Amino acid sequence: MISDGYLVGDGSWQLKIFVTDLKVDRTLRVKGDLHVGGVMLKLVEELDVAIDWSDHALWWPSKNMWLSRTRTTLDQYGVQADAVLYFTPMHKTLRVQMPDLRYIDARVDFSVKTFTAVVQLCKDLGIRHPEELSFARPLVNAHLKRNFPHLSVSPLQRQRDTMGPIVPNNASPAPAIGTPDGKSSPTFIDDHKTTPVRNGNGVVTNGNGTLHTPYVSDTSYAYNNEMISPSLATSPVTPTLEAKNTLLRPKSLVERARLNAGWLDSSLSLYEQDVREFDLLLLKYKFFSFYDINPKVDGTRINQIYAQARWAVLSEEIDCTEEEMMLFAALQLQVSIQTNNPFPEKHNSRNDDDIDAALDDLQISLEGAPTAIPIGGDITHVPELADYLRFMKPKRFTLKSFKRVYFVFRDTRLSAYKSSEDRSSNDAAFVINMKGCEVTPDVNLSQGKYGIKLEVPNHEGMQEYWIRCESEHQYARWMAAARLATKGRTMADSSYDSEVKSIMNFLSLQHPTHSSYTAPVSSHQIDNPDDYIAPRFLRKKGGRQWAQRILDAHSNVKGLSLTEAKLHFIKAWQALPDYGISLFVVKFSTSKREELLGVAFNRLMRMDVNTGDHNKTWRYNTMKAWNVNWEVKQMLVQFEEEDVAFSCLSADCKIVHEFIGGYIFLSMRSKDQNQTLNEELFHKLTGGWI
Repeated sequence: MISDGYLVGDGSWQLKIFVTDLKVDRTLRVKGDLHVGGVMLKLVEELDVAIDWSDHALWWPSKNMWLSRTRTTLDQYGVQADAVLYFTPMHKTLRVQMPDLRYIDARVDFSVKTFTAVVQLCKDLGIRHPEELSFARPLVNAHLKRNFPHLSVSPLQRQRDTMGPIVPNNASPAPAIGTPDGKSSPTFIDDHKTTPVRNGNGVVTNGNGTLHTPYVSDTSYAYNNEMISPSLATSPVTPTLEAKNTLLRPKSLVERARLNAGWLDSSLSLYEQDVREFDLLLLKYKFFSFYDINPKVDGTRINQIYAQARWAVLSEEIDCTEEEMMLFAALQLQVSIQTNNPFPEKHNSRNDDDIDAALDDLQISLEGAPTAIPIGGDITHVPELADYLRFMKPKRFTLKSFKRVYFVFRDTRLSAYKSSEDRSSNDAAFVINMKGCEVTPDVNLSQGKYGIKLEVPNHEGMQEYWIRCESEHQYARWMAAARLATKGRTMADSSYDSEVKSIMNFLSLQHPTHSSYTAPVSSHQIDNPDDYIAPRFLRKKGGRQWAQRILDAHSNVKGLSLTEAKLHFIKAWQALPDYGISLFVVKFSTSKREELLGVAFNRLMRMDVNTGDHNKTWRYNTMKAWNVNWEVKQMLVQFEEEDVAFSCLSADCKIVHEFIGGYIFLSMRSKDQNQTLNEELFHKLTGGWI
């Protein structure tokens, strides 16, 4: 007996396939040695529908996997007669919230690894260095109240299941959105809420400003950058109420740590992580290591970094002083003024020089610069700093105060003497090798405090030292020397003078000015101070008082162009003590209590869960290996001095592993303009397998 060309009893069996586009079931008689490509060809012939099926693939729901290798047989995949496969498009519509809180509807490949999907989307959006970004699930306040080591679909991620499609007030209702695994036509999109990212399917615009994309099957899913709205290079001062309501405001270090539970696994596809068509995901900068910022080609990138920094400050994800808050507010106001200026930004030589100088400052702060030998100078001269500074070695429950100590900074060593006379006898009280230490500013201009916090690694963990300077200029010189020394550079480095100047400029921007000038805005025009000031400061004074202070601070930055203001904001953000530290609630194998793990671009930190004090620091340059024990969900990091094992309580341990491997990957980038993104190396470093 013959059925579908097969002899019954010859080992063939029936395979059920659901076609999501047509919402029909088909049953094919197949053999286990039939390859996946042959199954799809047989299915298309069976359907006999004149549609381009080239973007379709087979999805196995019960195994949560794509059958993406078309030459692999059903037997090799383990597909048997009880399996039900879905024949569905690989590119689907995903709603994405950008760092500036605006939404776009984009066609994204749900079948490739998340890292690849982000790379493709960033290419379409014109954002360079996509390796710095990733997708995250949108969290709600409930996620901050307890740990979620295994986060699934969040309420905001699939809110359209309950809300229905977004329909403008004067438009007809769009067709209902189908099941997560089904295919449905894109719906009307409110142009004020969503910026559509368009492909070759085309976009039809009607008279009321709404956009409707009819479903047309198309072989090309490559985006045309020229068709994408350039508005991603600028952002509104006030986001939509819907977007603003998604902001989370952590009230403790633990809640800040729980914000990192939402990151997706870069090694798995979106479908494998229960992300379906029309779901909402956040596209955010995950790694705080921004490389090769060029305002000539990075308009969108600079704006999105600025926006993420802005909302991190306003939502209190990162702390700052009142003077720093005023600087942030003034820069935001300048960005707003320049954005609304109908005249294009002038690209004259002065502006270009200023932008280049700001970029040089950013580059110096991240990398430093080569050593310069002055022409005709004495190459044997070793620059040094020597002065009396106030010093304290803090201890728990101590009542000690600062004492006056004579410090000498030479090469990368900081030597302390009881007096200047002791230096001649080389009788140092102690000497600190600054290379590998952590340096944190401790400045409060209103209190006249110009402090430097040093964290020096020792056999017990980290020893903290506090140093106080007497003036801004003294602080700038010593802080610049300390920053360079931690990177193994000395004051002979050509970047030293630039670093001093950069610190002085940063402090000068925080000084209140009382000079009379005509502001382009008045205090009553700053309608929403909460768009400029973090809530904890607003609770101290009324909005009108803050509005006037913002205008006073604005006089320091009124001459900046749009790009300069954004770059200054980014640099001020990077100067904050807690910048670039991603937190996780963990439990170390040697302890029973919960602690914090801080992951930065060059180090790991064991931190107190209540105060954030650094108990110990491990630098990546002493790390030999890092991996995950999947059976017990424990992370193991091997350093030259010791092995560190811990379980992550606030997020999946794979997220921690990916942060570490991701920063290692980013540190390997070179300035070769022809370099290509090595995705294989990224997954090797972040995959979590030994």
